[in-house]
Amino acid sequence: MPRTNYNFTIGIEEEYQIVNPETRELSSAIENILKDGQDSLGNQITTELMQCQVEIGTRVCNSIQEAKEQIISVRRAVDTLVRKHGLRIIAAGTHPFSEWSKQDMTHRARYRGLELENRVLARQLLICGMHMHIGIEDDDERIDLMNQLSYFCPHLLCLSTSSPFWSGYDTGLKSYRSVIFECLPRTGIAPVFRSWNDYQEYLQVMMDTNCIDEPTKIRWDLRPSPKYPTLEFRIADVCTRVDEAIALCAIKVALVAKLMKLRRNNQSWRIYRKELIQENKFRALRYGFDGKLLDLGRHREVDARKLIFELLTFIDDVVDDLDVREEIGYVHNILAEGTSADRQLKVYKETGDLKAVVDMLIEETMMGVYEH
Repeated sequence: MPRTNYNFTIGIEEEYQIVNPETRELSSAIENILKDGQDSLGNQITTELMQCQVEIGTRVCNSIQEAKEQIISVRRAVDTLVRKHGLRIIAAGTHPFSEWSKQDMTHRARYRGLELENRVLARQLLICGMHMHIGIEDDDERIDLMNQLSYFCPHLLCLSTSSPFWSGYDTGLKSYRSVIFECLPRTGIAPVFRSWNDYQEYLQVMMDTNCIDEPTKIRWDLRPSPKYPTLEFRIADVCTRVDEAIALCAIKVALVAKLMKLRRNNQSWRIYRKELIQENKFRALRYGFDGKLLDLGRHREVDARKLIFELLTFIDDVVDDLDVREEIGYVHNILAEGTSADRQLKVYKETGDLKAVVDMLIEETMMGVYEH
């Protein structure tokens, strides 16, 4: 548990793909799995847009350690469920070779509405991400922190990339999921708002003019949750290994705590232009942490790894208060071994076989899950 009271609540959502371990293709099996899963997991398991996907969520947690236990428990439970049907799950932003056009959509009014509104753009959404909610009760503080935290979204994406392939093609990008998702409207880096009321006025105009009929159709990489008093981080590809996911979530908690600490001292992180942060996002999805990002304070390119180390230094004075030093320490493993995208590309380079990449993803998705 944290040693000081930041009063954070934490919730994590992950999206997985269901695969046939023999063919390594995606399998449209969610309805049968859901019938079994709701008995054991209740509302912690649900559908996604495609029938070959499954979404899980933790309960509301009070620490990163509790959230990790939840992720491990739910991954293990979902693995047990899919194995009953001769299937497996993989945690990756895209499938290495299965075709989006051949997948069955889930029969829910919500998804049918998404398809009617966006047509083929919705049909292509064969992608999986990780969303994290951090509870922040004060409305204006939530908006203020969103404005500041947007700067760090590309850094977080660098550490989470897991989607280098699309329909059997090496895209040359580390996060092709990010490209597919930004085909939808109201995605990407959030604009800056002066206050909660300013944000509410924006929502009202969007609804009055029939751009949206409800706030969940605001799909930014970081947004005020439409349902809860939380900030919702949506930038990350789903992480293949549990330890990667938890390291990333620990950094997010530490960033929020650090900026709250500055705020109490009448300080803040500088607000940068959305367009410049979007440039960094493209560099992150293209190169991961092996490229360069823009150091917007110094007006120059810097190795992404260097900026990630600077980020770790920036949050270092709160990690012990939050009791997340061990979890954040796993970032050094990511920097040494690469993200899931890097490891997928390495396996493909060594074998020339995308089925071998799926095998790696099946194994790593369960890494450490049965040791607890």
